[in-house]
Order: sequence, then C-alpha cells, then structure tokens
Amino acid sequence: MRNEVWKYLTFILVLVLGVFVTSTTILYLQNQSIQGYIPGNATCKTEVTVGNKTLETALNARIGELEAQIQAMMLERERINGTNVTIAVVPIFGVIDEQTALDTISTLEEVGKDKSIGGILLWIESPGGDVGAVREIYQEVLVVRSRKPVVAYTGGMAASGGYYIAVASDRIIADPLAEVGSIGVIYVHYNMKKNYAMNGIDVDVFKTGPHKDMGAEWRALTEEERNKIRGMIDVYFQSFLSAVGMGRNMTINETKKYATGETWFATDVNGTLVDDTGNLQTAIHELEKLMGVEGAEVKMYDSPTHSYSLGVMGDAALYLDPRYLALRG
Repeated sequence: MRNEVWKYLTFILVLVLGVFVTSTTILYLQNQSIQGYIPGNATCKTEVTVGNKTLETALNARIGELEAQIQAMMLERERINGTNVTIAVVPIFGVIDEQTALDTISTLEEVGKDKSIGGILLWIESPGGDVGAVREIYQEVLVVRSRKPVVAYTGGMAASGGYYIAVASDRIIADPLAEVGSIGVIYVHYNMKKNYAMNGIDVDVFKTGPHKDMGAEWRALTEEERNKIRGMIDVYFQSFLSAVGMGRNMTINETKKYATGETWFATDVNGTLVDDTGNLQTAIHELEKLMGVEGAEVKMYDSPTHSYSLGVMGDAALYLDPRYLALRG
C-alpha cells in the first residue's frame, strides 16, 4: 500500500513538472530565443526561422518524451543487496546507426532485467550518428536508469550523439583529455548534378510527389526544400538542447553556451558537461557509490556493433561530429 501511494505521488509530481516544462517551452519559443539563435562560431549567415508547423512538431515530440519519462519514473529502482552487486559495462563504440541501437537496446534490456546486476556503466567512445538511433538509445537509458543507477564514461570521445546518450545517465565521468560536447545537428547534401553530366550520365526520375527525391544527389535542393530541412534540423536541435538541459540540470541559456557544435577537453568543462574526470576505475568507483557498495564484480559486455568504421554519411540529419563525416570522392 505504501509503495502504491509513493507511485501515485511521484506520478502527480512528474506530471506537474511536465506541464511546467512544456508551458515554459511554449513561452520561450514565443519569445523567439531559439529562433534568433545562431552559434557564435557559425559560418553560415542564413538565419533559421521556426515556423508554426515546426513549433507544433517540436512541442508534440517534447510531450511524447515527457510521457515516456513519466512511465519510466513510475518504475521502482531495485534495492541493492548481496545478490546484485555486479556492474555491467555496456560499450557504445563507433558511429551510431540503427544496428547499433538494436544491439545496444537489446543489451540494456537484458541487464536491466538481470537481478544480479546492480548498476550499469555505459562506456561511450563515439562521435555520434543517426538522429533516430541516438534518440532510441537515449530513451532506453532513461528507462533502465529508473531501475538501476547508470554512469557514463568516455576515455576518448563522447561527441554529438555520443554525448546525447551520456546525458541520460546519473553521472558522466571522462578522461581529462577526452573530447565531449559537439552539441548540434548537421545535414550534408551532395549535389552531384555536374559530375553526372561530365560523365555522360542521365537520370530519369519517376516520382509521386515533388519532394519524393528531396536530398537525392542527382539534383540541387529547391529553396522550399532548403527551408524544410532547416526546420527539421531546428526541431532536432531543440530536442538536443532539452536533453542536455535536463540531464545536466542546466538552464536553456547555460546549455546554449555549449551548443556551438565544438568539442571540449573534459578537464575544461568539469562540473558542467561532465561530473568529474578520471579513468574507467574512477567511473566504476562512482557507480559503486551510487549503488552503496564496495568491490562490486565487473562484467564486461561486447561492443554491440564490433565496428569502428565511420564510413560515408550524408543526405540525412545527424547528431555527428563533422570531422567524422567522410565526403564522397
């Protein structure tokens, strides 16, 4: 009976919080704080304007995220005892795609339900990747975090989508010279029309709508399509800002200071983008403190993708550090 009462109170409190956050977001967007925002080191002079449709999409997405988080918080975090003092180390290495998401979520589901596992350490070495894949893993981390403490660690890089996932954890530990951040979205369109012509290649396209081949490399984007892409990128960007703000307990203005797309050495953002610097053992010790145990057994899981290939990516919105975006040659 007592647990049911606490669940009910938790639901009411989180619901109130969700309404407050959503209302604040509406007021904030109405004041055009995000609409007029251009990172200080941006080279593009085109101002991104958030239209009514984009605003509606962003708010609907935010409501969906809040509902998922409310459901996750309704779950009781398992009590640590003598039978579940094992730490599961789950690696997320390389560029994040849908296969990465499938494998990582399966692993997180497994360790989340394993009664012998008392805490989870996410070992992230990634420059980011596909927006959808990153967000899927992020949501799953929130779910397992409601059951067991989660600490994220990086020894080299947790950038863009890699950092997006990290902010879902209870704590972030990083090597002092690990690169973290790269908060932003990138979309690259390859216009190979002239190259096709130079090589005598004609392309016949049969499509059911004017935008069915939007982003195809055999033609340029129209101005209408450019505006559509700008709006889509802005929605993804707002989602990233929101995740960092909530995960790091930062205001929107504080978050925007780090939303320039660049990475920082962890030692330079200690206390803001990361909680502390150290090595893998530091992260394990931090997780043990959250678990309330000492000398926990550590179980290392395999890298879900077994791949470090960064490959050629483009014609899609990405939470990816641009240095790892290979160009077509």
